[in-house]
Amino acid sequence: MMSKKSGSNNRFSVKRKTEAVLRLLRGEDLELVSREYKVTAATLSPWRAAFLSAVQTGFADGQDDEIQRLQAKVGELTMANDLLEHKIERLARGLPLPGRSSKP
Repeated sequence: MMSKKSGSNNRFSVKRKTEAVLRLLRGEDLELVSREYKVTAATLSPWRAAFLSAVQTGFADGQDDEIQRLQAKVGELTMANDLLEHKIERLARGLPLPGRSSKP
């Protein structure tokens, strides 16, 4: 595997960023992908957002609203999945989950 250092996001080609994002959208673990590409999970999130935005823009050029709605839903579900995987990993390692404010 050809990994590049994470010093700058510009050091990754569009192809490499697309490969990483597609792996995330297919359901691969966020931390696994981030380790393999040697970038933080926080770096991958903007890549995914930019990818989904570009896809939506491309579909807007002639495709119907249903496709755009489904693409947005994929993004929402992917982010929810990433958050759940992160919580599961923390629990598996015996780490506490971030606290939530209690409701009266």
